[in-house]
Amino acid sequence: MRAVVTRVNSASVVIDGKVEGAIEKGFLVLLGVGPRDDEAVCDKLAEKICNLRIFEDENEKMNLNLEQVGGSLLVVSQFTLYADTSSRRPGFSRAAKPDLAVPLYERFMDQCRSRGFTVEHGRFGADMQVSSVNDGPVTILFDTDKTQEGTL
Repeated sequence: MRAVVTRVNSASVVIDGKVEGAIEKGFLVLLGVGPRDDEAVCDKLAEKICNLRIFEDENEKMNLNLEQVGGSLLVVSQFTLYADTSSRRPGFSRAAKPDLAVPLYERFMDQCRSRGFTVEHGRFGADMQVSSVNDGPVTILFDTDKTQEGTL
């Protein structure tokens, strides 16, 4: 799985002119699923992101996690994170097919909710307009394919 996590003051996703999901302080998570991903990798990534300490404490050090600041998540499916950019026109055959990607996308959000977080989201496969007010900016990349045996 691949995730781009941005610390935000606010973020929203609009589909067909209607706000589908919106948060205030928290994480905008662009989430891509690869063909070798499974539930164990998904659960570990959710745990890692939910406990990520990238909010500033009273000493202006990135030391606080999402729970400590009362943050939420906006999760947007993003198959383009698996783009093959070896040519000028990217290919997307490295992304998981919907029969695998949709359940893992849903599971990721369920794992975050099970930890007590509010999770807003877009709609898998929809044409979405995503807006965010980035805080910092702080953006963290996760790629389970680049870690040992697909674990974080």
